[in-house]
Amino acid sequence: MTRIRVLIADDHAIIRDGIRALLQLSDDMEVIGEAADGREAVALTRKLRPDVVLMDIAMPGLGGLEATMEIKREQPEVKVLVLSQYEDREYVRRFLKAGVSGYLLKKAAGAELTAGIRAAWRGGLVLDPLIAREALQDQRSGETAGGGDPYESLTDREKQVLRLVAEGRSTKDVAEVLGISVKTAMSHRENVMRKLDLHNRTDLIRFAIQKGVIRVDQ
Repeated sequence: MTRIRVLIADDHAIIRDGIRALLQLSDDMEVIGEAADGREAVALTRKLRPDVVLMDIAMPGLGGLEATMEIKREQPEVKVLVLSQYEDREYVRRFLKAGVSGYLLKKAAGAELTAGIRAAWRGGLVLDPLIAREALQDQRSGETAGGGDPYESLTDREKQVLRLVAEGRSTKDVAEVLGISVKTAMSHRENVMRKLDLHNRTDLIRFAIQKGVIRVDQ
């Protein structure tokens, strides 16, 4: 029997333990690794090449969305299934744009999670019923309205920098989290400010909150 190789990315050990225990009950699934933050999720995906990554959103350092963008850029064949407590439609839209295979809520029943993993592995799109309708409505509204979203003018790396700076990270911190030089981090930050026509950190934070890049309750 082919087993679905799963990587769990969540900053809470108790959540990872619970998911692992649940998946161990399924003969067709195997947990091959656990990551406590986005950077570790990217590194372990690169090393272990899982079939499915279960991705949390709010993690220290590199967040779930930014980690997903990096994973999908490096290994587009890897399926990323978001498992979050947030029902925020903006988060759902961002992740769908990043190419995830689904978005489930942590309060989902165990059978729903395992079914979602199987569906994602087979190439399907898995959305929690509570958010599926709104997500699809937003998608249609966006297609109808047209127009450009300034956030989408940013490169994946610039989106990562935007989130980290909005969280209050220094340029040195950004460089360390992303594994780049301070000079490169500074250049990305300047590009973000220029592309979004923002003039200070306060404007940047306000933009990030409005666009659902960060949450005020994180």
